[in-house]
Amino acid sequence: MKLLSPLLLCTVLLAACGDKQAPATAPLPPQPAPRFSADLARTTHGVAHVRADNFIGLGYGMAYAYAEDNVCMLADSMLTVRGERSRYFGGAAMPTRGADGEYSVAIDYLDEHGFDLKNEDSDFFFKGYLDLEQLRAGYAAGSQEIRDLLEGYAAGYNRFLRDHAGALPAACNGKEWVRPISVDDLYLLIAEKALHASGQVFAREVLAAARDPGVPLARRRAGKTAPNPAMLAGLFKPRMASNGLAIGKDASQNGRGMLLGNPHYPWTSTDRFYQVHLTVSGSYDAMGVMLGGLPIVVIGFNKDVAWTHTVTKAAHFTTFRLALDTADPSGTTYMVDGVPVKMSAKTVAVDMLQADGSIASKRKVFYFSKHGAVMVKPEAGVNWSATQAYVLADANRNNTRLLEQWLAIGRATSIASMKSSLDRIAGLPWVNTVAADRDGNTMYADASVVPAVATERFLSDCLVFPALLSFDGARTGCGWAQQDGAPDGIFNPAHAPALMRSDYVANSNDGYWLANSKSLLLGPPPFGYSPMYGSVGIAQGLRTRIGFSQVDAALALKQQLSPDDLRELLFANRIYAAELVLPDLLAGCTGGDAVLAAACQVLAAWDRRANLDSRGAILFREFWNTAALIPNRWRVAMNPDDPVNTPHGVAPSAMPAMLNALRAAALKLQAAGVPLDGKLGDYQADIRNGVRVPVHGGIGDIDGSYNSVHMGTALNADGYRNIVWGTSYIQLVGFDAVGPVAQGLLVYGQSTDPKSANYADQVPLYAAKQLAPLPFSQEQIRADSNYRSRGLTE
Repeated sequence: MKLLSPLLLCTVLLAACGDKQAPATAPLPPQPAPRFSADLARTTHGVAHVRADNFIGLGYGMAYAYAEDNVCMLADSMLTVRGERSRYFGGAAMPTRGADGEYSVAIDYLDEHGFDLKNEDSDFFFKGYLDLEQLRAGYAAGSQEIRDLLEGYAAGYNRFLRDHAGALPAACNGKEWVRPISVDDLYLLIAEKALHASGQVFAREVLAAARDPGVPLARRRAGKTAPNPAMLAGLFKPRMASNGLAIGKDASQNGRGMLLGNPHYPWTSTDRFYQVHLTVSGSYDAMGVMLGGLPIVVIGFNKDVAWTHTVTKAAHFTTFRLALDTADPSGTTYMVDGVPVKMSAKTVAVDMLQADGSIASKRKVFYFSKHGAVMVKPEAGVNWSATQAYVLADANRNNTRLLEQWLAIGRATSIASMKSSLDRIAGLPWVNTVAADRDGNTMYADASVVPAVATERFLSDCLVFPALLSFDGARTGCGWAQQDGAPDGIFNPAHAPALMRSDYVANSNDGYWLANSKSLLLGPPPFGYSPMYGSVGIAQGLRTRIGFSQVDAALALKQQLSPDDLRELLFANRIYAAELVLPDLLAGCTGGDAVLAAACQVLAAWDRRANLDSRGAILFREFWNTAALIPNRWRVAMNPDDPVNTPHGVAPSAMPAMLNALRAAALKLQAAGVPLDGKLGDYQADIRNGVRVPVHGGIGDIDGSYNSVHMGTALNADGYRNIVWGTSYIQLVGFDAVGPVAQGLLVYGQSTDPKSANYADQVPLYAAKQLAPLPFSQEQIRADSNYRSRGLTE
């Protein structure tokens, strides 16, 4: 008989004795809960659904999702707001306008305002103009939820960089400028968005006032002696466009609210939208789009309300003319109520990559009064002289309430609660709000950040230069007022233009006073609202007018509308300019000119739309781009009591110029080899990864197309190529007894990476005038055919 080995004998005995005889083991120490935790789901077209138990986790998951689709663009954007573009790309280079077709960080929102700055100027502007200490103080005084959101966002982005080191998209893989971000970086990123309609408009003027260290100010005091209004015309006229239409219970088929949101934003820049659904259990549940990496839903819906934004006509700045103290030869002391006040100076340094690979540093000094940054525009007579200077007073420069405002909007349970949050926070930088709720209420409101300058101030001697909204900075009584319940110097939105109705409200970037064609919003007597909110009783844009014309006609025909009716209004592609001028133009199209006769024949047969199969749309576009500039062109003048239908018709005195413009357009098409009756779809397309997708739509404001697209090229033999901005995100939201019933598109797709499946997948849907379902409930999300989910913890 064999003896058992000692090891085997021990094993047998332990097994026989059972677990009670096993040696005790110490329990594992408790594991700390993860600091960051989120669930990230994706549905069709890569729509991101982020759920977390708190806002720090929400930011974490949101940033990770955004980086999966747009990491290179976000990394490059951080260089802009940090003022570090010159360090990596050189001071003379321009901002990135595309790398292998992937992305752009040019600030396209303001290209027509002159923010097309080389890296050196961009870096100096952002370093000099943004005030990080003030931003930190603003966020410290604000919501803990927002601070948590931003902490999580920075951590989520940095986690993505670690997870994908060496495997980023080609445009930024292995680049030294792709770096971790901090919460401070996010403060700067958000601040840049806030400046779109104020500080960025005057970037060149602020830069022109900055001085090289040690250079006497007197050497830079050249220029005209008096301001020239003509040189300032068009300086701060926003050209961005959007449509918002809210239908109330009296005009909807099911008695509940409906919303059509149709913002027209850049397709390639850092103002691209991104589709997200963000949920913090029991606290926040909103779906829609982020804007350029901003970590919140800015346009969207929840179970009770839906909202969209349009760029407002209001001004978000003024300027002040300072009287300088002549006893200070440096020109940096100004007088207020007879008392000298010293300007503050901010010296900033920008590192610049040199041709030999070395780094050199340059410095500039920016000067500020208590109102804002000193600015000059010598060619317009806006100078820093021995006796006076001008400063830009920017209501959004230190606005840290944006995220808090959008968080509150996303939590709203009704139109009333949304309006209450707008009045309480006053955080929207430069947009109107158009909204509807589940109970069938609608709202238009300009609750944007607007300096509190009353009409009486405009009528007084405080206003010294109207073309620049310039007031007397030497008198305290000419400064911005303080209103109860509002941030310093800002109008309380409770007293700003707003209209709540149960039929409909709408806005397409024109005046607040036309939000419903049957109820003009003129404000309280005797003066109405402040001129800071824009003019009343003036001609409205053609895109605005076709929007109201369409909805009024639809309601006259059907009384109650459905979501399908709103989709048809959006994609009708009527060219309102053609409806207004062609009856008179074609009647005047006589004579023996063969070219003109052929053109008139094409326009007579045209359906007056910009659909893919519309024949004549190209000819009319090229004609109207010139004809729209003809002075005194309207036969019937604008009637302030009928802003939708007037002005219209062709004035007899303008007919010869109109016909000449049409003939010139016909010759232009012939020279380009484009048939006068060529189908729009054959000559207007967006090309992604070599695939040509015909796209419909007109230009917008100039021709009165509600659905607007701006093409990247002028007409040539290939037509118009590639949309640069226009219809971008579309959301059509209705409600049932449970919650939202939503459909929409992010036309250009979620991703800026050409290799992504979500880079070009939604453009064909737009071309076919199709909207995709937007799953909101957990049941809808999990039922999506492309649903996938993962957990993220750290």
